[in-house]
Amino acid sequence: MIVITGSAGFIGSALAARLNETRFFDLVLVDDFQRPDKVSNHTDLVCSEKVERSEFLEWLDANESQVQFVFHLGARTDTTEKDRSIFDELNLNYSQEVWKRCVQYGLPLVYASSAATYGAGEFGYKDAHNLVNQLKPLNPYGDSKNDFDRWALEQVEQGKAPYFWAGLKFFNVFGPNEYHKGRMASVVFHTFNQVNATGAMKLFRSHRSDYTDGGQTRDFVYVKDLAEVCLFLMHHRKPASNGLYNLGSGKARTFLDLAHATFDAMGKPRNVGFIDTPEDIRGTYQYFTEADMSKLHSIGYDRPFASLEDAVKDYVQNYLNKGKRWSASKPS
Repeated sequence: MIVITGSAGFIGSALAARLNETRFFDLVLVDDFQRPDKVSNHTDLVCSEKVERSEFLEWLDANESQVQFVFHLGARTDTTEKDRSIFDELNLNYSQEVWKRCVQYGLPLVYASSAATYGAGEFGYKDAHNLVNQLKPLNPYGDSKNDFDRWALEQVEQGKAPYFWAGLKFFNVFGPNEYHKGRMASVVFHTFNQVNATGAMKLFRSHRSDYTDGGQTRDFVYVKDLAEVCLFLMHHRKPASNGLYNLGSGKARTFLDLAHATFDAMGKPRNVGFIDTPEDIRGTYQYFTEADMSKLHSIGYDRPFASLEDAVKDYVQNYLNKGKRWSASKPS
C-alpha cells in the first residue's frame, strides 16, 4: 500500500492520478473527505481504501505492516490565515505524529515543505540544512513549514528518523485539480477565469521601485513535474539521499510571462491590467523566488521540467478548457 495524505486536495490527488497511470492501484487515500468542493478530485481515483484524516493515525497503527510508502502532502496551505493554532495542529503536530510512526514502523516518508520557508529570500533559495535555523518566513503558514523542517532535522541528529525521508520545498505549483482552492489557486487558473468572464486579466501592481508592474518573479512549477519527482523518490529511496529538497522548475519567470502564456494558450489577445496588492498580503509578498535545483539533480534526477509555456498550454487546453481533472482511467 502507498499512503497519500491530502489526497482530496490539489497536489495529493494529482500524485494519486499519476500513480494510477503507472499502474499503482493499491493506494490509501487520506483527507477530510467531507468537503463537497473536493469530491471530484478523488471520485475517479483507483484506491484500496479512503481514510478520514482524523482517523488515519489510528488506522496506521493497525495497518502499518501493509504499508510500503508514505507521501504526507496534507496541510493547511492558506497563506493569508493568521491563526497560528490551526497551523500548529495540522502542519506541525499532525506531521510530527506521522513522522514518529514512520520511524517506529520503518516506513519511508516524503513530506511537503514549502518555498514559503525562505521568506523574502534574504538567505537565498538553497536547500541546505544549515540554513534552516536562519530562515525568516513571512507568514504563519511559512513558519509552520519551517518549524517542521527544523524539528525533523533535530530528530535526524538524535537518530530518530525514517530510514528514508525527503522534505520537498514546493515552489509555485500550478496545474489540474486546483478548482477548489479559491483565492489560493494559481494565477493561471485565475487568468483563465477572468479572461473568459471579461476578456482581460488584472495582476497585482508592484509596490517596489525595483520591480515593474507584473515584473514580480516566481519559480512556477507544473504539478505533473512535481509528481514525477515524487515517483523518482519512491523508487530511489536511498538513505544517503535523505534530506530537504527544493522542488521548482529552477527558473524564475514573471507573472506577466505567466499571464501572457495563458492568453496564448486560450487563443485570446493579450490584455493585462494591474490592481493594488491587497493590504492583508502586501507586507509579506514575495517578489522573487527561484529554486536551486542542484541538490535534487545530484542524486540522479535528470528528467527535464516542462517550460512555462508548454505547461500552461497543457493545463489550459487539456484541463481548464474542458473542465477536467487529472485522473487516470480505471483498470480493465
